[in-house]
Amino acid sequence: MDFRTRVLIDESDIRISHKTKMMLFGSCFSENIGTKLKYNKFDVDVNPFGILYNPMSISKCIRRLIDKREFTEADLVQENEIYHSFMHHGIFSYPDKEKCLDNINFRFNKAKHFIDKSDVILITFGTAYVFCLHSNNEIVSNCHKFPASKFNRYRLTIDEIVEEWYNLIDLLRDLNPKVRIVFTVSPIRHFKDGAHDNQISKSILHLAVESLQQKFKDLIDYFPAYEIMMDELRDYRFYNEDMTHPSPMAQEYIWQRFADRYFTDSVKNINKEWSQISKSINHRPLRTDTQSYYKFISKTIESLQLFSKKYPHISCEEEINHFSKLVNANNI
Repeated sequence: MDFRTRVLIDESDIRISHKTKMMLFGSCFSENIGTKLKYNKFDVDVNPFGILYNPMSISKCIRRLIDKREFTEADLVQENEIYHSFMHHGIFSYPDKEKCLDNINFRFNKAKHFIDKSDVILITFGTAYVFCLHSNNEIVSNCHKFPASKFNRYRLTIDEIVEEWYNLIDLLRDLNPKVRIVFTVSPIRHFKDGAHDNQISKSILHLAVESLQQKFKDLIDYFPAYEIMMDELRDYRFYNEDMTHPSPMAQEYIWQRFADRYFTDSVKNINKEWSQISKSINHRPLRTDTQSYYKFISKTIESLQLFSKKYPHISCEEEINHFSKLVNANNI
């Protein structure tokens, strides 16, 4: 007997390999998948504006990258002695205005070149609710704990999302005719909206993506992260203590389902090889002034060099340089 409902996922015609250039935008699911892609040495750029939740903010940030328009002091706001950007997550906020702007533009300039060459863009919609500034009617990506009186909060309609993204997808296709887009809806429930409003919000996102798929059949794919979490992993043992975010076990399971859909067997084998090397890279010895530690470092460098030679399109330069410096620093 099977005691769970399994979400059936067909193999996609989108293939992701270590040669694929991939950008990820959106809420925590994009962050989680992006972290695992980075760990496995894929060529990715993850959330250059930080975590984004609603479809309009994600679109606005991608449009800014396409326009190649850097940020200026006029884009910053100040609250409680901290400078922020309403287009960015709080990780970019900083007490020093110049430092805040430098961090934003450093990350922006890296991403604006990457998006031109991206083969796959993964978008995660988190919520259909948005916060809009009263002063200029602009939707913000993050309120940064500004007073609630400065914002109007409302729920997007399906038509609003679809119209915005119809135009954006055309722009992305003009930028790179070969680009493919993977949409997903975040499995994280926004219970602050209430259980019913959260379901309505997620339904709007699903229906908007469905409409986009019908318009761009050969361009868009959908990965059912939300459905996997709700139907396969409905037990609370798959949630963190807040009972809304997926646990590490759930994240790993969804990652495996993602790999099954988009990776070939050869890509999975490369991931397995790298996983063995990663265990050595992440090993923390009790002592670093012994001959056995030197042998361990030497063996790790050798493994990295062999892996790099076998897969020249995967860079291990950073790891090799790190362990080479350890050898010189310990002088053993």
